[in-house]
Amino acid sequence: HTTVHLSHCFAELTSINITCCLYLLYLFSFLFLFFLGLFLLHCNHLIRYRKAVVSTQSTGGMQKIIVTAGCENDIIDALSFVKEDERLFCTVGVHPTRCDEFDKSANPESHLKKLETFIENNRSKVVALGELGLDYDRTQFCSIETQKKYFELQLQLAERTGLPLFLHSRNCADDFVEIFKRNQNKIKGGVVHSFTGSIEEAKIYLDLGLYIGINGCSLKTEENLAAMASIPSDRLMIETDAPWCGIKDTHAGSQFIETKWEVKKKERWVEGATVKDRCEPCHITQVLEVMAAVRKEDPNELATQMFTNTMKLFFPSDPL
Repeated sequence: HTTVHLSHCFAELTSINITCCLYLLYLFSFLFLFFLGLFLLHCNHLIRYRKAVVSTQSTGGMQKIIVTAGCENDIIDALSFVKEDERLFCTVGVHPTRCDEFDKSANPESHLKKLETFIENNRSKVVALGELGLDYDRTQFCSIETQKKYFELQLQLAERTGLPLFLHSRNCADDFVEIFKRNQNKIKGGVVHSFTGSIEEAKIYLDLGLYIGINGCSLKTEENLAAMASIPSDRLMIETDAPWCGIKDTHAGSQFIETKWEVKKKERWVEGATVKDRCEPCHITQVLEVMAAVRKEDPNELATQMFTNTMKLFFPSDPL
């Protein structure tokens, strides 16, 4: 009787366990499919968003767009992305805040060679060496000595490839100039992008023969506006540095903005709108409006001059 009773209990427990397992399997399957659906929906949203951001309508008809890279993974992603559109090009280089990538590679020279291989295998799409330089405002990512070492190391690629430089410079003018001058014979020109320095600092870069790039971060204060206005138009470039460096309402330059777009939170984004707190290629129009107003120049003439400057540096073989 005891044996039968235990067998009966075991059968009931087995039945319960099977039922529970089936229920859990069903539940996990449902959750898996649910989250897979969300994931695919999110990916589809990102793909639609990425394509919309670089669409002709969203970029104001820009003829060429340069996607900047700052580390090896960036380079791989950028090269994949720019092959989707004939207007897209990219840079190859390591940003000063990521230059410990060389140390982590265990062989800095081999890592440099890898960068050169990216360039040589994608000559039609890589138009500059960068983003490289020095950033002494963010030494928590890479020490000053590490930044200096790998800034100079990467300048070897300027000589080997003949590419112009897409440069980053923050609170480092003395060291930047020293390294640049020491290697100037290797360099075929460049632009100090996202310039936020003074009139005096602008003159230093101009004396080195460099162009100066202006975006929303270059237009924050009255001092920024004065420095931007001091730069000759034939040495100016315009940029967005998207998705960063948009012009905010608190920026001194915001008073000169005329063009605005519908804004949505990223979860509610629809085509034709921009994303809240995200700088996008179309915002280059706002940068131009501020620059032209502060400089008291015709925006079309200023845009034409900056387009000419950009073509000369990055696309010298293309007709203007």
